[in-house]
Amino acid sequence: METTRHFVATVYLVNDGAIALHHHDKLDMWLPPGGHLHRDELPHEAARREVREETGHDVDLLATPGDVSSETVRELPQPRQFLLEDIDYVGDDVAHQHVDFVFYGTVEDRTLDPDDGEQPPADWEWVTAEKLRNGADRFERDVIEFGQDAIRTVEARADE
Repeated sequence: METTRHFVATVYLVNDGAIALHHHDKLDMWLPPGGHLHRDELPHEAARREVREETGHDVDLLATPGDVSSETVRELPQPRQFLLEDIDYVGDDVAHQHVDFVFYGTVEDRTLDPDDGEQPPADWEWVTAEKLRNGADRFERDVIEFGQDAIRTVEARADE
């Protein structure tokens, strides 16, 4: 059986020691903003677009490109994580996977103004590192781990 793979971008969005998560009805789990790359998008562009559509924010990604370039090559902003996620199965076989470029980013405030058709603000929650640590019954292990890392990373940059 052939596995279908889609490229997606995710952003652990940090503000004042918390990350923004929403309950994804189809997957029945709490997730940060993100979604599929369009055919003409680079991963960091999709990350910014998804945050804008889902939250109304222009995100400041904590990802800088390297300095290698030539006439035909340039480095792209590096994701913090690069994951392969199993989404659907047919029997015991993986039928659908996401290749996920995971970024960390910051926003100025916690207001949420999603585009029409996106999940409403009431479906979102700003979750602190402590709530993540104590939320093993509520949040997936990767969301807990990466969410805490995103918060620590942003706080460390603020102290520089």
